Order: sequence, then C-alpha cells, then structure tokens
Amino acid sequence: MRLWPQATATATATDPGTLVSRIARGDREALDLIYRAEAAPVYRFALAMCGNPAWSADATHDAFIHLAEHPAGYDAARGPLRAWLCGIARHKLLARWRDPGDAAFDEESDVDATDTSPESQLVRVQDSDSLWSAVRALPWPFREAVVLVDLQERPYAEAAQIAGVELNTLRTRVHRGRQRLARALAPLYGEIDHD
Repeated sequence: MRLWPQATATATATDPGTLVSRIARGDREALDLIYRAEAAPVYRFALAMCGNPAWSADATHDAFIHLAEHPAGYDAARGPLRAWLCGIARHKLLARWRDPGDAAFDEESDVDATDTSPESQLVRVQDSDSLWSAVRALPWPFREAVVLVDLQERPYAEAAQIAGVELNTLRTRVHRGRQRLARALAPLYGEIDHD
C-alpha cells in the first residue's frame, strides 16, 4: 500500500508554494512547471484586458520573469499564485497604457491577418464582436472588474486581490461596469437586464 504516500508526495511536489520555494533555490524545472500550468490563464487575462496579443504576451512574459527574479514576493497565505501572476501582468499593462509613447490598447498593428494560429483567429473573432468592443470601451477599473468576474469567472475575493482593491470596491466596479455595458449594448440588443 505504498501508492498513497507516493501520490501525496507528488501532489505536494507540484503545490505552487513548494514550486516557488524550489524556484528560490534556482530550480528551473519548477519554473517550467508553473509556466506550463499558469501561462495560458495569465495570457487570457491580459488579452481580455488590452485586446492586443503582443502586449498580452509581453505582460505574461514579464510576470514570469518577475517570479523567476523575485520568488519571495509570492506569499501563498495571501492568495493563489495565478492571482499574483495576473496582478503582475496587470501592473505591466497599466504601465504600458499610461505611457503616452505607446499606441492605443486596441491598435491591431501587431495582428497579422494571414496568421492562422488559434490565438490570432480568436482575436479576429473577438474584435468583430460588439461585446468585446463595448468591454474595451469601458474605463480600466470597470473593464478589469468585468473581465475578472464575468468573463473569467473568478471569485470576487480573487478578483479583488488581482485588482489590488477591497472586495466591496470590486463589487461596485462590477456593478457599474455591467450598467455601462448594458447601456452600450442597448442600441444593438435592446434593454439588457444587468442585475
């Protein structure tokens, strides 16, 4: 009956807190395991926030570079590793958004129309969708709240941690973001019940 202790040891070895500790000791395999598990969700969050695949890839990359260089910055007691990584990507996007030398978030110059990768196809479909246009038109705090809670279906507490705000502030932003979306989409779809 040695299978049970081995299964427990394997589960512990892939625990995010354990993997981050291994990264702190210079274990590249641990970083690779975290990257494989968390890169896609972090990228999807960044893409939903900015609509620019290149910026999303950069923000995701920067989040993992930060983890590799500062693993002690992650505290498992404060929340999930994915939330921490999304928070770093969020800060990178905000810094880029605030830089007047950078192009607008919705600029499509980085999207190759002949690119048939799944990510590029997804971006083209989303860009043609009126909902995504309305989401991107929201001010950053409302967009962030709606993306985290409604589109990525994160729990409110985790979304508040990523956004770096109190739980009630996030709830208010979600409510107001939904109201703005309903008003923006009303000409296309009629009155939308957002409550």
